[in-house]
Amino acid sequence: MKPLPKLIPVLVLAFFLAPDGSAQTVGPAHGTLLLAGGGVRDPTIYERFIALAGGPDAPIVVIPTAGGADDYGPDWPGARIFERAGATHVAVLHTYDPRVADTDAFVAPLRRARGVWFTGGRQWRLADAYLGTKVHEELWRLLARGGVIGGSSAGATIQGAYLARGDTQTNTVMMGDHEEGLGFLKNTAVDQHVLRRNRHFDLLEIIEARPELLGLGLDEDTAIVVRGDHFEVIGRHYVAVYDHARMLDSGGPFYFLAPGDTFDLATRTAYRPGEDGAPAPFDRVVDHPWPNH
Repeated sequence: MKPLPKLIPVLVLAFFLAPDGSAQTVGPAHGTLLLAGGGVRDPTIYERFIALAGGPDAPIVVIPTAGGADDYGPDWPGARIFERAGATHVAVLHTYDPRVADTDAFVAPLRRARGVWFTGGRQWRLADAYLGTKVHEELWRLLARGGVIGGSSAGATIQGAYLARGDTQTNTVMMGDHEEGLGFLKNTAVDQHVLRRNRHFDLLEIIEARPELLGLGLDEDTAIVVRGDHFEVIGRHYVAVYDHARMLDSGGPFYFLAPGDTFDLATRTAYRPGEDGAPAPFDRVVDHPWPNH
């Protein structure tokens, strides 16, 4: 009998940590995700992450592995952005070796953490180091106890199920040699820097090839905060939504959410506050599949 793949225990853990014994639908059953589109300059995004972790005294772990530097020591200066945002207990955790990531000693800081943040770089490095390891398991346990997992740019994309721009040769290939993310946001593909880098048509390739997926394109200085099957948009710019079963009444295959808008991931319905402040569904999004090309 062949041994079970290492990812199987992680998937089993994800199932049994869902509320009332039910499986994860789209967002995590417990805890919160914060996905930022890169270029974060709005301090409220980091402040929101710290608040979701439990406040300034909450233990936070920063994982900079996507950046690709030779090493990241405990005094890595990139972690100071959280200290400037008010966090008082920030640790850096890094390895490129999945064998190290699969040890109890390495994951010890994650067992104490209330928040974990993945920085930018190349998302395939995070998959190579952590997918299916004890790190992956402890991240699920962090969510199960009500913690928050956040990330910017590559740190946002890795949280999806399908790994957009996962090619090791170049970041312009949308469907490359790495296609599996950590799966905290089920049935999704997440892109970043979307408007700033004129990438807003790039996710079409993935959704046309994998129409069951929901595409989320995050612009810079913008984030989504995911609780269960709902998210809200925060920050300064826009989030593009790519749903193969829906389109704009004008024929456009994607549409944009602004800060303050919300989204139901289970029904794939977008809401915007009306004049009375109550959320109302987008009236220009219609149930119509994308045409075949």
